[in-house]
Amino acid sequence: MKSTEVSELVSKADSVIARFMARTGHGVERLMLGGLFVWFGTLKVFGEVSATSIVAKTVYIGRPEVTVPLLGAWEVMIGICLWFHAMLRIAIGLLVIRLMGTIIAFVAAPTDVIFHHVPWAPTIQGQYLVKDVCLLGAALVIGGTVRHRHRKKGVH
Repeated sequence: MKSTEVSELVSKADSVIARFMARTGHGVERLMLGGLFVWFGTLKVFGEVSATSIVAKTVYIGRPEVTVPLLGAWEVMIGICLWFHAMLRIAIGLLVIRLMGTIIAFVAAPTDVIFHHVPWAPTIQGQYLVKDVCLLGAALVIGGTVRHRHRKKGVH
């Protein structure tokens, strides 16, 4: 096989893979993110210890035994709404409100609760907060699709 044939083969494979990702990426992202919220939210509702419960006890936004299950129910609602395209605006709204709590926790929590070594070594609680900020990025990508039921074929 000549190098030009290999190059064309690689280019064709790349094109097929990229089209597949473009067709399925947003849907998979919504389903997986929704599943994450339902899963972790359900754990909070049923009293499983999580980084959220630790942060809730540290930041003092209400009593943790009340706040954490309510936060869990909120997260379950976010997850369910993410699963249905018609409910994406609701999911994004709930998620934005939820992530404001993350930002408050970053500002209000003592530094030693968030970081072992500022700013490069977050604690488990800090890792949870950083993950939530990354979820905001995913929410922006998903939110950018609420007006489009399906992408046009051939658009890369």
